Amino acid sequence: MTALNITRHGWIAYAIAVATVVLDQLSKLWILHGLDLPSKGTVPLPGPMDLTMVWNRGMSFGLLNGDAGWSRWLLTGFSTVVVVGLAIWARKATKPFMAVGLGMIIGGAIGNNLIDRVIYGAVADFIDVRDLYFPWIFNIADSAISVGVAFLLLDSFLTGEDKLAHPTE
Repeated sequence: MTALNITRHGWIAYAIAVATVVLDQLSKLWILHGLDLPSKGTVPLPGPMDLTMVWNRGMSFGLLNGDAGWSRWLLTGFSTVVVVGLAIWARKATKPFMAVGLGMIIGGAIGNNLIDRVIYGAVADFIDVRDLYFPWIFNIADSAISVGVAFLLLDSFLTGEDKLAHPTE
């Protein structure tokens, strides 16, 4: 263990979290202020992707989607608890896939559910791949969370650490 009892892979997880937040927030700054997507609605791109502005006030797939101010702060509080829990877990990360997965999830949660909700009151979504039959519009933080979960699952399968199936081991 290194300084503050954080493993080398823990530091990697934190670095990936920071990089994810930076990429997510820079993309949103460009979408909102550089491209001014909110005033344009949709910008068609060549290929199967467009840029379409959507403000998501709820959770995934529109759950808790509404104008109630309490839902914004409920989701912000819940995300804070999740980020803190994952950051504590990341301190002890010992494997590369675990570190990558935790870092991506932490960064995505900070970018979407903490920064966006506090600053804008909603999450700025803009990646539109409906031409690929994916009906939801998302952003870089959403992608990071999804890919991060895949890395954690891959880590679990590769190392055989299925604690849910074998809780007594």
